[in-house]
Amino acid sequence: MRSPVFLGVRHHSPACARLVARTIGSLRPAYVLVEGPADMNDRLEELLLGHTLPIAVFSHYRDEQRVATSWTPLCDYSPEWIALREGRAAGAQVRFIDLPAWHPALAEGGDRYANRYADAEARYAEATTRLCTHFAVDSVDALWDGLFEVTDPGDADGSGAGGEPGDAEDLRARLDAYFSLVRGDAEADPGDRAREEYMASWVRAALARAGDRPVLVVTGGFHQPALRALSALPSPQGAGGADWPSVPEPPEGALGGSFLVPYSFHRLDAFAGYQSGMPSPGYYQQLWETDPANAARGLLRAVTERLRTRGIRLSTADLIAARTLAQGLARLRGHPYETRVDVLDGLAGAVIADDLDRPLPWTTRGTLGAGTHPVVVEMVAACTGEAVGRLHPDTPLPPLVHDVAAHLARLGLADADAPVTLDLTKAPDLSRSRALHRLRVLGVPGFSRVSGPADGADPVFTEVWTPGPAARREAALIEAGAYGARLDEAAAALLGERMHAAGPAVGALAGLLFDAVLCGVGPLCEDLLVSLAARVGQVGDLGSLGEVLAATLGLWRHDRVFGVARDRLLGAVVGGAADRVFWLAEGLHGDRGADLPRLRAMAAARDALRHAPDLMSVTPQAAAEAAARISRDPRAPADLRGAAFGLRWALGVPGDPGPVVQALASAAVDTLGDWLTGLFAVAREEVARATGTGEDSLVDVVDGVVSAMAEGDFLTGLPALRQAFAFFPPRERERIAEHLLHRRGLRGSARSLLRTSADPLLQARARALEENVIQLLDRHGLGAPR
Repeated sequence: MRSPVFLGVRHHSPACARLVARTIGSLRPAYVLVEGPADMNDRLEELLLGHTLPIAVFSHYRDEQRVATSWTPLCDYSPEWIALREGRAAGAQVRFIDLPAWHPALAEGGDRYANRYADAEARYAEATTRLCTHFAVDSVDALWDGLFEVTDPGDADGSGAGGEPGDAEDLRARLDAYFSLVRGDAEADPGDRAREEYMASWVRAALARAGDRPVLVVTGGFHQPALRALSALPSPQGAGGADWPSVPEPPEGALGGSFLVPYSFHRLDAFAGYQSGMPSPGYYQQLWETDPANAARGLLRAVTERLRTRGIRLSTADLIAARTLAQGLARLRGHPYETRVDVLDGLAGAVIADDLDRPLPWTTRGTLGAGTHPVVVEMVAACTGEAVGRLHPDTPLPPLVHDVAAHLARLGLADADAPVTLDLTKAPDLSRSRALHRLRVLGVPGFSRVSGPADGADPVFTEVWTPGPAARREAALIEAGAYGARLDEAAAALLGERMHAAGPAVGALAGLLFDAVLCGVGPLCEDLLVSLAARVGQVGDLGSLGEVLAATLGLWRHDRVFGVARDRLLGAVVGGAADRVFWLAEGLHGDRGADLPRLRAMAAARDALRHAPDLMSVTPQAAAEAAARISRDPRAPADLRGAAFGLRWALGVPGDPGPVVQALASAAVDTLGDWLTGLFAVAREEVARATGTGEDSLVDVVDGVVSAMAEGDFLTGLPALRQAFAFFPPRERERIAEHLLHRRGLRGSARSLLRTSADPLLQARARALEENVIQLLDRHGLGAPR
């Protein structure tokens, strides 16, 4: 029995892909074993159809404890893809030998949205850090390029075939040394250990079947040292010798499976968040199709074209400087050809004249952050490329794809190329709306909602949707197929998953409730309402409670379109949440500034007292008494005291203007605006109606207090005062301005006062600065005579 030949590779490496092709061509193995999901072995014919790469194997799993999704991407230069393709062409039997992607061993990292080919360098980084330091490079990607990618000139036809045998052996030896150093003596985590033991069982079975013929094993290089040792061990007691290992099945009651999906270079790029392989797939595609020298020139050309397309000036002199700098950096760094980083560093040095406040992204690994220089963003995008995969027409698709196609055709939405306006009071349009909302919550592109009801209380009965780019629709539908075979059940399953993931966050549940109503997911609405009713009594955050109360009260009052108005479960949530608001508000102390979420909670409680008092155990009289206690409590936040005063006013409790005057006059400069913000949030309509009814109106009192402020105090309190009066719509603000002009005996346009183009805060600061300068000049006898 011959020993197996192990090829340790880096995922999505053109150099490794070429080595795999050369090794298969020279070795002519009986079996080619590839790191990949073993549950796809019965579907290799499907995988090897004439797809346009990149594509991916999308795997999903869901049970009561765990939800997992995973992608196994393949592009033209993936070593795994070359192993499958060239192995089949050479007459070998090819097999995937890794655990299925849903298996718990692949979930050790805890990321439910994972890529199978997550780099070992990221998990065992000590050795690669030492290597980067030794070779004076910033990142593992730059290290890899210098050691492997630009040392092999490749093949001009991109086939990966050819090359001298000695070159292949030299590359294999260097790869073995690199991955042995990366792995070192590090103890594998439980997930890697389980995977490696399973892969080794496939190697032993292939050796038993192959006899004297070669067996080639292509896996991530990090696994190679362990697989070499494990496959040399005798088969465990009871193993079937030459029998292939059994492929694990999802446990009973769990849902799992795999489908092929179109992929794209954007999703494959490490700069977009992909966890594995090489960044800048557009560059490596050129490296695969040509050679290092042509790939460098192609990268320079791609960046230049993209920058010029975006209107960023790039002269011939700039390009000469960039090219010269890149060549110089390559020589200085000991590269026989310019690497990707050499070209990008040369371009950055020649084109970017600004000081950069963060490292260039190709010196690290991760997504681009906010504030990245726009030229850098375009350079990275040029490296990514525009390739988008396409599945062969004979590729099996999940039932959801066919259900959605039939659904959209039946509803007249399949070929929409103009905005779609829906009247939600008509049954056919309501059905269209529900279908579009189900696609929205599933993340399927193709339509965008432009307008429509924002919540259950919104008196809007028309929706407008616009068709948009649907480039990822097929992939998104295939991935959404993990949730169900029909559009309605898939949307319900996803929303149910989000409900369980929300945990005790009742604010998130309130948003989910409206999504469920829009999607027409009746049973889920009941589950959400039961969950909300059980949780509102334990909520400790007034703002979150207000979200629940506002959402459920709006639906209980108005939602005759979606069919849940006056629902018994909704009523239970409304009553429990409204009672809880007063309990929390009366115990809230400290805290400065206006908290808009808690003010919305007080406004929602006001509406519940007005429109659904029978649902509450707190009577309007008891609520008014609680509001009076809050408004007089000096420890309560100023905005909450103002809201409580406004609540009494809104409930029609007769008020004595004396306490108002006293409260305003005694308010600190930095809390006056907060008090008014709370008042206006709850009783804006009452304040507006009272404006202009005499010298006792609240606006007159506020005007008197503000007019008596010193300049410095006014400047301090102005931002909060502006926030408070922002609660009034433009017409009501204009009425207040007219009243103040009349109060001062002035004539003028109140509208023009409100439409100034200058920022009032800036004007106030300018006036204060001017006053300070005048005082300073007067103090030194330099002021102008007045």
